[in-house]
Amino acid sequence: MLKQRFVLDTTALTDLQTREVMGYASLCEGMKAILDLIADARLQFGISCYVPYPSVYKEMYEFASRNGCDREVIAKIDTWLVKKSPDRYRVDVTSQIFHEYVAYMRERINRGMGVAEDAIWEAATECLFMENPQNKKKEYREEVEREVIGGIIGKFRNKYRAALRYGILDSAPDIDVLILAKELDAAVIASDYGIEKWAEQLGVRFVPANTFPMMIKEYLKHLPENEKEIEPQRQDQKKKGPSDELEFI
Repeated sequence: MLKQRFVLDTTALTDLQTREVMGYASLCEGMKAILDLIADARLQFGISCYVPYPSVYKEMYEFASRNGCDREVIAKIDTWLVKKSPDRYRVDVTSQIFHEYVAYMRERINRGMGVAEDAIWEAATECLFMENPQNKKKEYREEVEREVIGGIIGKFRNKYRAALRYGILDSAPDIDVLILAKELDAAVIASDYGIEKWAEQLGVRFVPANTFPMMIKEYLKHLPENEKEIEPQRQDQKKKGPSDELEFI
């Protein structure tokens, strides 16, 4: 049987919905649980999980550190995820993909510009109709910034992100995930719509982050019977002493 390969985006370990499905409230506990499943899948079935190095690996490391995860999480990342730099010079991507991407980005930029224009018009209108006959210029400006501009800018930022960033590849790690998956003929694990959309364009298999742990558990449920029988014996041997060596794939 052909051994499965997966390439993990950072969201494969940090997705909130995945933690909720698995029943973990803590980010660090969720990351540990997913990495433990990856370890079991690697030892029992030879399933390899890759992470683009250094881009996505650095993201994972910094994410775990910022959220107060202990060294065990970092050790599991280093042990069970295969770090590999994507071969950006040898992986072929058709010119049609870049043509569609440029056209798509142009459309999204124009939509973002439209959102900005709407925000400017709203702010200008509010300022014109604001009644401040007795305030001085400085006080008037502070009131406008506090009560009008601040709120509008907040709404503008949210709408701009939705109009411009949702569904696009907006970082180098996103592209590295897709290139490495294309190079290895592997499936991508992520909860990023931009990665999902362009994985389809590149002909790369995509697995949503929130279904990945269930997939690994399904593999482990169908472990051959002889392996299930000798598993307790392996645990006993580990308790007695390191008598056997593990073959890493």
